[in-house]
Amino acid sequence: MASDGDGAAAVAALGISGGGGDDWAPPLRRNLPLLAPHEVELAKLLLSEGQSHLFEHWPEPGVDDDKKRNFFDQVCRLNSSYPGGLASYIQNARKLLADSKAGKNPYDGFSPSVPSGEVLTFGDDNFVSLEEAGVKEARHAAFVLVAGGLGERLGYKGIKVALPRETTTGKCFLQHYIESILALQEASCKLVEGECNTKIPFVIMTSDDTNALTVKLLESNSYFGMEPSQVHILKQEKVACLADNDARLALDPNDKYKIQTKPHGHGDVHALLYSSGLLEQWKSTGRKWVLFFQDTNGLLFNAIPSALGVSATKGYNVNSLAVPRKAKEAIGGITKLTHVDGRTMVINVEYNQLDPLLRATGHPDGDANCETGYSPYPGNINQLILEIGPYMEELQKTHGAISEFVNPKYTDSTKTAFKSSTRLECMMQDYPKTLPPSAKVGFTVMDAWLAYAPVKNNPEDAAKVPKGNPYHSATSGEMAIYRANSLILRKAGAQIADPVIDTFNGQEVEVWPRITWIPRWGLIFKDVKAKVHSNSSVSQRSALVINGKNITIQGLSLDGTLIVNAKDEAKFNVTGHIENKGWTIQHVDHKDTSEKEEIRIRGFKFNKVEQLELNY
Repeated sequence: MASDGDGAAAVAALGISGGGGDDWAPPLRRNLPLLAPHEVELAKLLLSEGQSHLFEHWPEPGVDDDKKRNFFDQVCRLNSSYPGGLASYIQNARKLLADSKAGKNPYDGFSPSVPSGEVLTFGDDNFVSLEEAGVKEARHAAFVLVAGGLGERLGYKGIKVALPRETTTGKCFLQHYIESILALQEASCKLVEGECNTKIPFVIMTSDDTNALTVKLLESNSYFGMEPSQVHILKQEKVACLADNDARLALDPNDKYKIQTKPHGHGDVHALLYSSGLLEQWKSTGRKWVLFFQDTNGLLFNAIPSALGVSATKGYNVNSLAVPRKAKEAIGGITKLTHVDGRTMVINVEYNQLDPLLRATGHPDGDANCETGYSPYPGNINQLILEIGPYMEELQKTHGAISEFVNPKYTDSTKTAFKSSTRLECMMQDYPKTLPPSAKVGFTVMDAWLAYAPVKNNPEDAAKVPKGNPYHSATSGEMAIYRANSLILRKAGAQIADPVIDTFNGQEVEVWPRITWIPRWGLIFKDVKAKVHSNSSVSQRSALVINGKNITIQGLSLDGTLIVNAKDEAKFNVTGHIENKGWTIQHVDHKDTSEKEEIRIRGFKFNKVEQLELNY
């Protein structure tokens, strides 16, 4: 608490002693003796930005003094965690809210065109050579996972990265990501002559919602084999909510001494990396690439080696991973935008904005499929590869601030009031918006079956998805892993049975053999091809789990469930006819509370009747 002398100085400093100052915020004026000098500065900032309403209800000094101090602690945090501070946030909000009310189109003056990028075909010579180039580059990379979200939208109360990626092994997403990075680290080091002690850095951006649970998941599993010093956790703060078009900050409905806050979006990752000092550290130790990815795409690491190979061979400063996209599909399209003033940028344009933008700029059919059967604007999957040098130069200018947007829900067409408070948001993939025209921005397109199966919809929402569109649920996400692994083994020459169609939680999916392997076994296609021989077959009802780096499959005929475990460097050849009752698939209703949430959201579980487990 400040002394009386400090209080008198504070009154004078605020410029509200005597005269018309009393009209500003009398309750605040009465409480000034409580404030320390830095809190007085924050009060001045709030008043100068039209936020006097925050103090209207403040009682006399001596009542709720601790809560008043807590208020300024929160204001201090909100001010320090936003590039440019709270004044910038409020000013940006006013402008964006005015644009929103006026119905201003963010793409006014821009014409869309198809950007240049690489379209890859899984398994061909170009793909194989790019994968090898990517593995070579991996020791110069750092990985950044944005994991600020809980699984509530999925019908799961925990953090999303703790969800099983698939339930044959039960390994969670975070374990798979770490094992994949470690496999890349090992394979990349093997390509260096002499000793290589490279440890690939791994950053996880968390939020208040996920931080403690993420740390607990890592610590209780010994970081899934990664050295704790490789892992850096950066926690994002929330931003202040906005009550109206004047950008007046909203008070928490349950606590009048607290500003209501909501998440700012995964675009915060750039500002956090900038302020953390990690980028300088990485650059000084020879890092060239920063790879950003989101929390629940179980197929992502199938795409990383070849995409990193594209970045290295094409010299892209920014490389967005993408998948073929059907016209009007609910996924953003990567688009080149050229402004009438000559500015250009290659960015993600949301699907509901791309069609009207094309129609308004001389494309009467709007977002339409071309002769390939897909839109010429590839689907953005929010995985970015940035070259570290140009990335750091850009952040020196922007301090990591990313172009923001606001999405208020208005009470009516006059757009004068909000149904509930709103806030500014930003997205990681909007980073290229501020880049100079000289920046080399491209994309890498891979088949969705190989690279993209996000888990983001709950069973009810997934069941409402129009037929033929992806469900993006826990059901489809797991089945996509079996499909991808089956198709990769087919391409390598094995005879993998066709899938059957089944329906779980109202979603019709292909059920392929349940094939999984550790990343060290099949990091790239060349690895798989070297370990699988064409005289092997797997039936549709089978499950095959490969837990070992040097396991080869030769002359295997599998009809049932086989689990092969081989320690580290142990070599083991799996052969012969193996038949057993296997694991059957049992339907589970998503409303069945006797089952765990992570099973209910899938709609199935495995009934482990019989299996053969080989340990070597």
